[in-house]
Amino acid sequence: MKLAPWVFVLLAVSTPGWTAPRPVADRSTAAAPQERAVQTRHSLRAEGRTIHYTATAGTLVLRNGDRQAIGSVFYIAYTEDGAEPDGRPLTFAYNGGPGAASSLVNIGGYGPQRIVWPQPGDLAAAQPPYRMEPNPDSILASTDLVFIDAVGTGYSEIVGEGRPEDFYGVDADAAAFAQFIQRYVGEHRRWNSPKFLLGESYGTTRSAVLANDLAQQGTNLNGIIMCSAVLDFRTVNAVPGNDLPYIAYLPSYAAAAWYHRRLDPMPPDLPKFIAEVENFAGQAYQQALFAGSALPDADKRAIADQLASFTGIAADLWLKADLRMPLSVFQRNVLRDRRMTGRYDERYTLLQMQPLLSVPGRGNLGPVLSAGYGALTVAMQRYLGEVLGYQSDQPYVQLSSAMDQVWNWHHRSPFTDFGMEVGNGTTCCGTNVAPVLARAMNNNPGMQLMVNHGWYDTATPFYGVDYSLAHSGLPLALNRNIHTYYYPAGHMLYLSPTVLPQIGRNINQFIRTASARQLPSSSARNVHEQTPASE
Repeated sequence: MKLAPWVFVLLAVSTPGWTAPRPVADRSTAAAPQERAVQTRHSLRAEGRTIHYTATAGTLVLRNGDRQAIGSVFYIAYTEDGAEPDGRPLTFAYNGGPGAASSLVNIGGYGPQRIVWPQPGDLAAAQPPYRMEPNPDSILASTDLVFIDAVGTGYSEIVGEGRPEDFYGVDADAAAFAQFIQRYVGEHRRWNSPKFLLGESYGTTRSAVLANDLAQQGTNLNGIIMCSAVLDFRTVNAVPGNDLPYIAYLPSYAAAAWYHRRLDPMPPDLPKFIAEVENFAGQAYQQALFAGSALPDADKRAIADQLASFTGIAADLWLKADLRMPLSVFQRNVLRDRRMTGRYDERYTLLQMQPLLSVPGRGNLGPVLSAGYGALTVAMQRYLGEVLGYQSDQPYVQLSSAMDQVWNWHHRSPFTDFGMEVGNGTTCCGTNVAPVLARAMNNNPGMQLMVNHGWYDTATPFYGVDYSLAHSGLPLALNRNIHTYYYPAGHMLYLSPTVLPQIGRNINQFIRTASARQLPSSSARNVHEQTPASE
């Protein structure tokens, strides 16, 4: 099913100047691709000790059922020198899009080197030169890391007999990642290492399908780490007749209004305030939207007044929107001036050039990309060539705007056969991988799931993920395996220098606990371990 382009999560937006996937090689003359690897040695001070590690930048070739080469996958691996493989966890990490390379989760926040990111309002830091520094909050402290670029991003590309349909789709993408992981594990003899997946944004969608694929192939995971997750695209794809996104987004709208101090009175405690908004969203607001045009005018006005108190946006505008506030309208009205807020992080703002139009206009990068995209592009190119020693005559594709245009969103749920036998085998309003995640967790009942949310993320709203997990079909007894954390940050949690130490510490602890198979005793659905609401 083809979704509207604005729902594609983590930076996969059609924007002029972004790079399309490299063309497929001429198969009549192309030679079999050669795998290559470049190794360098480094050290990092983290958690009070010095970690000596080897960085490997290289490629692995993927093959079809006839053993023909179809794809070359670029990766960067960081492995601790001298560590015992069976006792050292191994984490495969990637970004989302679809169409985003893994550089954001690598040098953005979780690898041994990190970008010094421009902060909200720091205009000078958004211009070159940019800085990188050792990352004492890297999760290399607890695990070896393999950052994988999806085919069509980074230096990964279609080769040989490969076709776009072999990679550009929900199930094809997961199958490619599964083959890469199996190959890497086999070649490096890491079969008995505790294994984890770490995905951001669409990378969490990938993880849900990938975990089930790996389990079906006999590779059990110890845990899955999700950062800024989206599992059911009905929670973000607002189409006529689907009111779920408006319910899912309301707590995120409230968090953004709280951050910018647009509420009167100002609630002193963000988590407590959000709990109140969630209660309203899941009850009175949901019932009002369900009533549709049958909702009495007095009730509609009462709901609009409550929405205004939660978001700082006038009740009259909520009434004009029929109680259904599109994200773009919220972003352009919450500050009540010429500024608009950022979809990926509501803390960032940008001046509006055309404030009366319904959308910002062609070529608008948005506040977060305007602040950080240049730093990411420059830093990654320098890091690859000058630190890792990996040279290529091809550009490193950070973001592919073309992949989402041909992406196959069809995904068959493991529970489709128990449905009402309508439609075409897909969900009615968008891809939903929550059930396949539940299947993977049920097949591997010791596997732990860590979900990390940003309060100010309006690309993947946290309340929508909570809804998706609650409706995934996961047996009640396995709810104790879900661990949820909230941070005062946006979509890319590591952009905040105060949040990065917290999330690094939490992920390191999660990996160590899940590797030791120390299962929690809590029977609650989510372990809400909230970081301080203010920075």
